[in-house]
Amino acid sequence: MFTGLVMGMGRIEVAENRSAETRFRIKALFDLNDIELGESIAVNGVCLTVETFGDGWFTCYASKETTSVTSLGTLRMGSSVNLERAMAMGDRFGGHIVSGHVDCMAEVAEIRPSGESKIYRLTFDAAHGKYVIPKGSITLDGISLTVNDCAPTWLEMNIIPETQKVTTIGDWSPGTTVNMETDIIGKYVERMVTPWVGDKGAGDTKPDITMDYLREHGF
Repeated sequence: MFTGLVMGMGRIEVAENRSAETRFRIKALFDLNDIELGESIAVNGVCLTVETFGDGWFTCYASKETTSVTSLGTLRMGSSVNLERAMAMGDRFGGHIVSGHVDCMAEVAEIRPSGESKIYRLTFDAAHGKYVIPKGSITLDGISLTVNDCAPTWLEMNIIPETQKVTTIGDWSPGTTVNMETDIIGKYVERMVTPWVGDKGAGDTKPDITMDYLREHGF
């Protein structure tokens, strides 16, 4: 589990492609100590497992499935990536709950200035629009961000100078493709309430979810 607070950037030193699979060697561009064999590290928001490691570097493997549903397959030697180690129990929780399991890829459509900040608009498949809400949380390339505005196929965010400086967002331009993970809480809520709000068949006596029903049950 991650929080979307990027620890720092890394650089791809080796991208060993075998068919649709890739094994990466990544050099951290910050002080990355005490790496452990088998630990999880989010690379551009994708949860990967450390296979080998040394002084400030580690290797990890991305399967055919991972490269087919994320942007990791486009990484080459010299590419910059966002890195975050898995959250430790008792750590400060500064972002939001991030699983490292990417839902889809989004594309940068527009960047415009807003004072010292920049407004980024990204587009994505409408199937994921129901999980994106104004002032809600979104993860893009492993970065926990707040949604300013949205519609079923796009969202906008205000990116402050510090975020532009310490993450790969500073390198984004129109046409850049990034990994997008929506808020996991919304997906769990949907799964739990779907049996109650779907079409009822004959003999289905479960009550409808209404405001009165929720009040009666303490919500």
